[in-house]
Amino acid sequence: MIIIEKEIFPYLPAFAEWFLSKVNRYWVDYDDAVFHNYDQKDNFMVNLLMPKKIDHVMKMADMVIAGNTYLKTRAELAGARKIEVFPTVIDPIKYKARNSVESKIITIGWIGSPSTLKYLDPMVPILNWLHEHYSIKFLLVNGTSKIKFKGDLESIIWTEEGEVDAILKMDIGIMPLPDNPWERGKCAYKLIQYMACGLPVVASPIGMNNDVVIHGENGFLANSNEEWISALGKLIQDPKLRKGFGEAGRKKVLKEFTLEGNFERYKKLVDQESTK
Repeated sequence: MIIIEKEIFPYLPAFAEWFLSKVNRYWVDYDDAVFHNYDQKDNFMVNLLMPKKIDHVMKMADMVIAGNTYLKTRAELAGARKIEVFPTVIDPIKYKARNSVESKIITIGWIGSPSTLKYLDPMVPILNWLHEHYSIKFLLVNGTSKIKFKGDLESIIWTEEGEVDAILKMDIGIMPLPDNPWERGKCAYKLIQYMACGLPVVASPIGMNNDVVIHGENGFLANSNEEWISALGKLIQDPKLRKGFGEAGRKKVLKEFTLEGNFERYKKLVDQESTK
């Protein structure tokens, strides 16, 4: 039995998966809405020749592993034989809880790749407003990228070894997203990372963010600029609220989003498939 991550040859027809399905069993694993690379790609040939490529890969698979319900729904529509949902997980040994410190200057932080920096564009006027009314700084864990923030901006180059230490420098973690098809398929990994470190979070109510954030318990969901300003303002002003949300968030992650907590169910599925 072979496990495929998304697809074998991107932007080529699913001949390799078809051949594999004839000679072996395979599972396919999705933690992003890669099917939108085909059905919403601004490329005439891709749209014409392969709009349903990933649907075919899902349908031929013996099992589809989906990172969230949005991806699961697509697999169901594709006619997948069997589907299991496994969230993106973290290693709790690596992610330590942040020490509770009442900072005079509150650090709002975001971690991401250069390709997702665009998600911060709508946040710039919000952050600038907060800068004018509160003592804050912004921590960007991304690389050498910058945003047009008028206040104290610290930019840290992302490394796998240093990402947890970078998150631990934050007081509040944010995950803004637009309401687009690709973003609805995201698995809220940033939120899981923040919460694993005991941070309160504010996020857009898009996709799996709605499952990870319990509004008013471990963070806030915010849509409009006014909601973002209100949510961040409450957390900036209230250290007890930050501490309470952070503890509740870490508790949820340790219960639902750890490697150890999901390993046994995954192993059981693999063992069952191996005996067929």
